[in-house]
Amino acid sequence: MKDSSDARFAITPETNLVQSFQRDMRFWPVQNESPQQLSAEQISSFNRNGFLTGLAVFDQASAIQHRSYFDQLLSETLSKGADAYSISSAHLNHGYVYDLLTHPTLVQIAVDLLGRDVIGWGSHFFCKLPEEAKPVHWHQDVFFWPMSHSKSITIWLAIDDTDEDNGCVLFVPGSHLQGLLPHHTSSDDVLGKQVEYDVDSSQVISSPLLSGQASVHADLVVHGSNPNLSARRRCGLTLRYCAADVEAGLDWHEKGVVVAGQDLKSHWANPKRPVNP
Repeated sequence: MKDSSDARFAITPETNLVQSFQRDMRFWPVQNESPQQLSAEQISSFNRNGFLTGLAVFDQASAIQHRSYFDQLLSETLSKGADAYSISSAHLNHGYVYDLLTHPTLVQIAVDLLGRDVIGWGSHFFCKLPEEAKPVHWHQDVFFWPMSHSKSITIWLAIDDTDEDNGCVLFVPGSHLQGLLPHHTSSDDVLGKQVEYDVDSSQVISSPLLSGQASVHADLVVHGSNPNLSARRRCGLTLRYCAADVEAGLDWHEKGVVVAGQDLKSHWANPKRPVNP
């Protein structure tokens, strides 16, 4: 399996290979008349804008527990010489993160948006340390992913409080309706790629979150974040889900856990929960 757990998510030899796949990169509107975790208004907003924000997921006690867990994990990671962005595919190595990926509240959000059969395949801590000068330029997640269809979402779970001062996520509403856009190489940011898209700054929506809250966005929506020039850390855990009829290339199927329903094509490896904390 080709795993990116020891490298930044996008900067891998696989990135160029992804573009060679035959992929259906159109937005698939959510059709759900009876959502369980989200409201009908939120479903409509997601279809229109490509994201939702300010979702209340965990209470304060749970949020503190998640942050304490990440504090220890980050300390261990940095002590080994890796950087703050390197904790990727974490559910394959850490039972705690596996439990978050499969948490009923988060899974129900995914089911409301993707249907009853859902695969959880990604978990990556995006941690901006204090006074980090690099931004995350405008991009679309799906550009980097070898997925057969554009039917993935990201639930961005705030580990720390995030706001405009420490580099919260920024979204361009409606950009998911443009399909897959070209990206060019960028050397001055976290991902190394930037979308070729004329962003109207007056339309950009910021997504400040308190620890324990979450946003969710479609894989085609254009988003990014500014540098963290504050004295505070800004970390979010990105949890990636797709509809079960999606297939993955480059051995990424080995990351996929059946979190709801069934694996419709018997494609995903469905690894067991790691015993490591």
